[in-house]
Amino acid sequence: MGGLDQAVLGALGKIQDPDLGRDIVSLGFIKNLAVNDGSVSFTIELTTPACPVKDRMKEEAERVVRAVPGVRDVRVAMTAQVRSIAGEKKERLCPGVKNVIPVASGKGGVGKSTVSANVALALSQQGASVGLMDADVYGPSIPTLLGCADQAPHVDRERIRPVEVHGLKTMSFAFFVKPEQAVVWRGPMLHRAIQQFLGDVEWGELDYLVVDLPPGTGDVQLSLCQSIPLTGAVVVSTPQDVALSIAQKAISMFEKLNCPILGLVENMSYFICGQCNHRHEIFGHGGARRACDRMGLPFLGEIPLTTELRIASDEGRPLLAGTNGSSPHAEAFVRVAQNLAAQVSIRAMKDENRAVSITF
Repeated sequence: MGGLDQAVLGALGKIQDPDLGRDIVSLGFIKNLAVNDGSVSFTIELTTPACPVKDRMKEEAERVVRAVPGVRDVRVAMTAQVRSIAGEKKERLCPGVKNVIPVASGKGGVGKSTVSANVALALSQQGASVGLMDADVYGPSIPTLLGCADQAPHVDRERIRPVEVHGLKTMSFAFFVKPEQAVVWRGPMLHRAIQQFLGDVEWGELDYLVVDLPPGTGDVQLSLCQSIPLTGAVVVSTPQDVALSIAQKAISMFEKLNCPILGLVENMSYFICGQCNHRHEIFGHGGARRACDRMGLPFLGEIPLTTELRIASDEGRPLLAGTNGSSPHAEAFVRVAQNLAAQVSIRAMKDENRAVSITF
């Protein structure tokens, strides 16, 4: 590697990834560096396509390299390669899935399924390959939220092919029971069902599998944690103290099961009146952020309470479907998805560093 090559890498080494806390050269982000008569081209391979600073990073890379003496032209391509959380059970059950992310809540009625669906869509729209598994056996609502309740998965050579809608691969208990039918299952039946949804469904290659859990701390949560290594859990709560106190029980459960907490989402955080544009904090505001500060957990973001979101969910046309995050409410889900993706990358990097330290 010549002098100009080294000078280019030296300049790029000054750019830090804000989430991983290291420069993009030592992180191995620079790929396919080519220098030819003052013309420089390279690729920056990020750890997620949902990186919120990718445009800024590209601009900074172009700026610092263009300032290197002898460089006449700079071409930068941006790609992403999501890191995988390793584990023998995961390789056996769903080897193509890089990260399994359960979305939980301490109680019902906090909008957990709505958050699951829209965050999964936001990740997909950012360029990731995403699956959405509805593990809420008692009240499965993902097909309704996605507008695919009239569809059904089919079996091909003893493998279940998930329904594909809005760019997501999705599987739900709702596809197998009538809408008015109650599911009354004991623990062993729930455990077997979770195993089938993980191992018998043809998920294919996924960057993220988002799992919408039932509320509370029951058999489904326990079965999921015992069945497969989880990247980490997301906990959804509303701002008021009573909801947060119950959400802490979900956090405690995951910690006891050795599942990291990727962060909290505050749903129904505030309401903007469509007529007077005044902000109303109906359930209070900021409780989840304060809880994160107190417990040392990441805060992933806040989602407003909106009539638009309620109507879109009831009608089975998700807020992000076809919008690319263009509305303020959709943008809130995009920010949560980006923050979540960043936490997944941080977790994967910690695992890689731990593996290296054990090796040596």
